[in-house]
Amino acid sequence: MTVSEAPGTFPCQDRRLAYRVYGDGSRVTVLLHGLLLSQRMHVPLARALAERGSRVVTLDLLGHGRSDRPPDMWRYGMGIFADEVVALLDHLGVDEAVVGGTSLGANVTLEVASLAPERLRGMIVEMPVLDNALLACAVAFTPLMVALTIGEPVMKAISRLARRVPEKRVPWAANVLLDTVRQEPEPSAAVLQGLFSGRAAPHRSERRTFTAPALVIGHHRDPVHPFSDAGLLAEELPNGTLLEASSILELRIAPERLTNEIADFVERCWLPRPAQRTRGRTARA
Repeated sequence: MTVSEAPGTFPCQDRRLAYRVYGDGSRVTVLLHGLLLSQRMHVPLARALAERGSRVVTLDLLGHGRSDRPPDMWRYGMGIFADEVVALLDHLGVDEAVVGGTSLGANVTLEVASLAPERLRGMIVEMPVLDNALLACAVAFTPLMVALTIGEPVMKAISRLARRVPEKRVPWAANVLLDTVRQEPEPSAAVLQGLFSGRAAPHRSERRTFTAPALVIGHHRDPVHPFSDAGLLAEELPNGTLLEASSILELRIAPERLTNEIADFVERCWLPRPAQRTRGRTARA
């Protein structure tokens, strides 16, 4: 089955954001990328969901991918990114959507639930970064922020070299990683600085009020995305379902099982809403 694909841009505040639409139809799913990555990371999943009847939209958040990349840290934050997702829905004329993302995108999804719960048909939250990840994130990303700021001349040289690698000559996964270093370092540093200065996610007391169905995907052996955070979130959410992945790579290199679980979840999100909501179940490999 051939899936139609259409790139687009739209204005948000005084900047332009890039997105791509896969498939068509009234049932919309929005997918959000990880930190300093781009919408490219969700291309296989977007195509797979579109083949099953969804209209899927991938978005480059401000400072990422093909969207504008201002060098001002005050332009970046989880709440600001959530505003951009709602602005995308407004631009597309979509009242409700399933919204999901990975890592940064997972936390932005939770912020959308805080900002505009009436716009959510469901949430896909892969590898959330919550209470148990904060120390590991500081250890992992502080050196990168320093390198992008103080070591800007060196990082610019690396960026120029990365841009010389032809996109069509390397595998999809390699391009996903290269997108991180193809960008100019100053805006990437501003993204990290902006995120470090704001809240990482809604407080757990607020998360307990999010009633949209949620598929929470976690895995073991990753301190930045600890499985304990995924488990905690699934327990907090009134309609949370925990799905255990075998590793951080499963959805990227052996995606069939998780893709089927995600597609089934999206289908359930568009069923008529039940009169009463119940706590979720746990799915394991």
